[in-house]
Amino acid sequence: MPDPAPPSPEAPLLEASAIRKRFGGVVALERGDFELRAGEVHVLIGSNGCGKSTLCKVAAGAVGPDGGRLRVDGREAAFASPRAAAAAGIGVFYQELSLVPQLTVAENILLGREPGRGFVDQGALRRRAEELIARFGDVCGPGFGPDAAAGELSADQRQIVEILKVLAQDARILIFDEATSSLDARQVAVFFDIVRRLKQEGRGIIFISHRMDEIFAIGDRVTVMRNGATVATLAIAATSRDEILRHMVGAALTGDFERPNRPPATGEPILSVRALGNDRLGGVTLQLRRGEILGLGGLHGQGQAALLRALFGADPAQSGTVEIGGRPAALRRPADAIRRGIAYVSGDRGRHGVFPVRPIFENLVLASAARKRSPWVDRAGFIARVGPVLQRLKLKFAGFAAPVSTLSGGNQQKVVIGRWLAAGPGILLLDDPTKGIDVETKHDLYRIMADLCAEGVGIILYSSEDEELLGNADRVLVFNGGRIVTELAGDRLTELELYRAAYRAETA
Repeated sequence: MPDPAPPSPEAPLLEASAIRKRFGGVVALERGDFELRAGEVHVLIGSNGCGKSTLCKVAAGAVGPDGGRLRVDGREAAFASPRAAAAAGIGVFYQELSLVPQLTVAENILLGREPGRGFVDQGALRRRAEELIARFGDVCGPGFGPDAAAGELSADQRQIVEILKVLAQDARILIFDEATSSLDARQVAVFFDIVRRLKQEGRGIIFISHRMDEIFAIGDRVTVMRNGATVATLAIAATSRDEILRHMVGAALTGDFERPNRPPATGEPILSVRALGNDRLGGVTLQLRRGEILGLGGLHGQGQAALLRALFGADPAQSGTVEIGGRPAALRRPADAIRRGIAYVSGDRGRHGVFPVRPIFENLVLASAARKRSPWVDRAGFIARVGPVLQRLKLKFAGFAAPVSTLSGGNQQKVVIGRWLAAGPGILLLDDPTKGIDVETKHDLYRIMADLCAEGVGIILYSSEDEELLGNADRVLVFNGGRIVTELAGDRLTELELYRAAYRAETA
């Protein structure tokens, strides 16, 4: 589309007022307020789950609001679909990449906007793709070009294609949700040059990032969200990192959370990790003692989940050593970890948890069978042994023969936890275990974690919820770029200190 004339100064390009959105029992947005002007980069920031991505999806027509008003150029707008929003001049980069791996780079960039009438003009398509690719210059990496298969691209190259898809729309309002997460420093610099040119053309850019240095490098204003609500809008030139962090945390939350009522863990470590490395980890060293909950903090995707999967043998380490109980442990596959008394619980039940169509009994018995190295199980004996575990978990189910799919999400997660508790682990790895489950089930898990610590089990907990992490962990290791950058303990176990460590680690 041709460059439209910018709207009058009195009318923002985009304005959201008191937007509300609920997904089932979860309130994603309670009071989303936002204003985007022509010729500015307006940053949205907040902790995981604060509502910023949901607000952008409402503006882009991907989800419908339950309340509030949306205006474009001062006129009421209600988009029934992303196509309707695109027709109004809104282009969006989502953090969940959506390339078609079987198509070429050019075909992905112009998917749905192919040149030609009745047929695709392949020459025109390729030329247009080349024009867009040229905007990134020589930083795209080897093998990148209009004819490259999307399925063979590296992570940074896939992200560049997604950015080019948005640029191909020639939209007046552009939303970039974590668009730099997989880009290297040179690629980010080129991308920011592109964004600055878009500003000069009078376009408005909404920019979501967890990287504080990027916010100050590219933003004009910043809107802070917390717990589904807009809490502040600030001119970036007149603010500071600490002021933004204070708004993100909230004045009432800068003190300690209620600390675990457990004696400090002492004695020899149950787990020792030295210089553990793979494609996502850069030499991680840590110790876990019996009866301790060791938290993993930092921004999402900085190596926390990768560490847990490496310790479980799901994504084995390529360097470094692991000792369990003072003895070397080679964790090349999950079976190795299970036999050494390691259990792994993921919040992603669909991919790493339950088998929905299989009976509850089969889902429960998997870990015990793997640890015994035998497919044969004494059914009556196992049920007698697992019964107290299920009572402890308050699992609600019709019978062992019922498919797991008949259970609620919270009870499905209890089946996963029960599977591992029945095997008697010495080390429990928790990878965002309460994601998508109700508050009551969360507190049941917290109680069980405390009981396990009292029995001498060592727990490593990653959580995307800061309150959960700080309310349960004895220590927190803050990750950035696959490395531990800070350890928080004692009086430093506060949300403000956690944010400071995570955001300042980028430039440390």
